[in-house]
Amino acid sequence: MTVNGADDVLLVHGGTPLEGEIRVRGAKNLVPKAMVAALLGSAPSRLRNVPDIRDVRVVRGLLQLHGVTVRPGEEPGELVLDPTHVESANVADIDAHAGSSRIPILFCGPLLHRLGHAFIPGLGGCDIGGRPIDFHFDVLRQFGAKIEKRADGQYLEAPQRLRGTKIRLPYPSVGATEQVLLTAVLAEGVTELSNAAVEPEIEDLICVLQKMGAIIAMDTDRTIRITGVDELGGYTHRALSDRLEAASWASAALATEGNVYVRGAQQRSMMTFLNTFRKVGGAFEIDDEGIRFWHPGGQLKSIALETDVHPGFQTDWQQPLVVALTQATGLSIVHETVYESRLGFTSALNQMGAHIQLYRECLGGSHCRFGQRNFLHSAVVSGPTRLEGADLVIPDLRGGFSYLIAALAAQGTSRVHGIDLINRGYENFMEKLAELGAKVELPGKALG
Repeated sequence: MTVNGADDVLLVHGGTPLEGEIRVRGAKNLVPKAMVAALLGSAPSRLRNVPDIRDVRVVRGLLQLHGVTVRPGEEPGELVLDPTHVESANVADIDAHAGSSRIPILFCGPLLHRLGHAFIPGLGGCDIGGRPIDFHFDVLRQFGAKIEKRADGQYLEAPQRLRGTKIRLPYPSVGATEQVLLTAVLAEGVTELSNAAVEPEIEDLICVLQKMGAIIAMDTDRTIRITGVDELGGYTHRALSDRLEAASWASAALATEGNVYVRGAQQRSMMTFLNTFRKVGGAFEIDDEGIRFWHPGGQLKSIALETDVHPGFQTDWQQPLVVALTQATGLSIVHETVYESRLGFTSALNQMGAHIQLYRECLGGSHCRFGQRNFLHSAVVSGPTRLEGADLVIPDLRGGFSYLIAALAAQGTSRVHGIDLINRGYENFMEKLAELGAKVELPGKALG
């Protein structure tokens, strides 16, 4: 990636435990999607607990381009979204606002319902493995959309009202499940979605849509049935907290031998992470307002870990925890089954002194899409090892925060390039670092 200058570089003076309190707000994997859902309504919606992150700003800009009024609500972190006057947007403006975000693909269904057509530019996102958008378009075709590929993106039309259909996902993809939900709620008839994703953020999106008037039933076998309705209204909703950010700060507390209270962290959505955190040797305490995570002293324990879709161990929890595993005694085995390139970030950890070996074989018993495809998707982490400061270039969102954790745990000073990418999913992370006593600074401006 290109290094963007001094403002995108963070100097991290490691070796100091993180101690103190921070707050996590609404989930990055829910809030932008709930904002898109407001497009479907005939009345204004209120969304609370909204974090100030880049993905939210991207969606806000795209909604405003399409005539949706977006303004702050009465309380901090509240948005009021009024979709009364939805209109077509200029292609160049859409492209400019979308940037590297993948969220615009989810505008398709709502815009087809409201306008009868939509435009989607080329999509970006983190480079952690294949996340093809073709399946989104295949799904929309099943609903009756006509799609034309042009040089500047994809043009979609719905000559008639979209119709419910039967869809079975080859993999319980979160994005594909969201696409079906946002399209099916106003489609004619019943849509049956098999092998759907059932992450807490998906359930929260279903809650949003039900508040708007949708009819959605979830079965225990990953089947979701949506009965289309003729009209949806607005909603008032407080987004669930970001369990992925909460786990990142938990891993940071463990790796730096610190003690961090994460206000807003919720036990129910983090149960699988909490079990693993405890197995490694981390300690936590839960109350009504959040969860305190700390390193209780003594040696951390090596573990065998496999990522999976919910309710398994989330792939977004893996990278931050791997940094803590470099400080555990013995051999830890990590089998990544969700994104084939997610372990690429470990090469920088090895440069800092970690001992991590990658393998193409499946080092675990869980079903894996990558076992015969020659991807380096399993890791053996040998520890504990002393980490030393280094020059680091952030590869993706979770990998970037993991590099930040490694730099905080290391001895000496690290230069972390590309920190702006962390703003995609971590609200005010620079201020939070300062609140936790981290010794970090932008060149020429001390922060802690």
